[in-house]
Amino acid sequence: RRNNMGELRVRSVLVTGANRGIGLGLVRHLLGLPNPPEWVFAACRDPKGQRAQELQNLASKHPNLVIVPLEVTEPASIKAAAASVGERLKDSGLNLLINNAGISHYKSFDSNTQEDMAQVYATNTIGPLLLSQAFLPLLKKAAQGSPGSGLSCSKAAIINMSSYAGSIQDIYLWEYGQAISYRCSKAALNMLTKCQSLGYREHGILCAVFHPGWVQTDMGNTAGDKPPVTVDESVGGMLKVMSSLSEKDTGTFLDREGKVLPW
Repeated sequence: RRNNMGELRVRSVLVTGANRGIGLGLVRHLLGLPNPPEWVFAACRDPKGQRAQELQNLASKHPNLVIVPLEVTEPASIKAAAASVGERLKDSGLNLLINNAGISHYKSFDSNTQEDMAQVYATNTIGPLLLSQAFLPLLKKAAQGSPGSGLSCSKAAIINMSSYAGSIQDIYLWEYGQAISYRCSKAALNMLTKCQSLGYREHGILCAVFHPGWVQTDMGNTAGDKPPVTVDESVGGMLKVMSSLSEKDTGTFLDREGKVLPW
């Protein structure tokens, strides 16, 4: 069932890395939908800190926005977040998990260290794996509570935020930076998503991975020239694509216009 309006309808959604950039953009857009989610969980490392000020302002205006403390590299923090979200949702489950938190090191081949690789993988690849494991019971519950056999983001879905920089076939923006650890972590995240799509299909959970574009964020701006895509353009496009995803799209790598990208 395609959503003709191109507008995402979802009862509950959790976004990681939600205090800035694309994560904050996703939260803003979700809250601004004509039919906003009943629950928007915005996860970030320090909900009470200065870097989450914009989120705090939004939460004061939107009673359906809940800020959740989460450090994606700490299993105990992930478990605690899943427990607190579960308490709020009671028996309804979580419809949509968006693994958006990410970091990057723009370092050349020669300067990449073991620590750089481990740190970037911990956030960009292992984090989404652990989050999906922790929230699986809530995603399953949402899928079971949704009639019909088809897959969709309104039913239950994991959306991982990757990057075209992780495409092995098309090495994207190489001239702007080798970013080895970042590229490797995103290629691994793409494989993780493919595996999740195969492993979770039987539970009624759709899994897809997005390239949001080269976006004007704190992270995007460090690569040199001004990125061509605004946060609003990126997020608006991705949410529209999410609204129309179905079982044929599970396990795919998409851009903000819904185009399938090469692995």
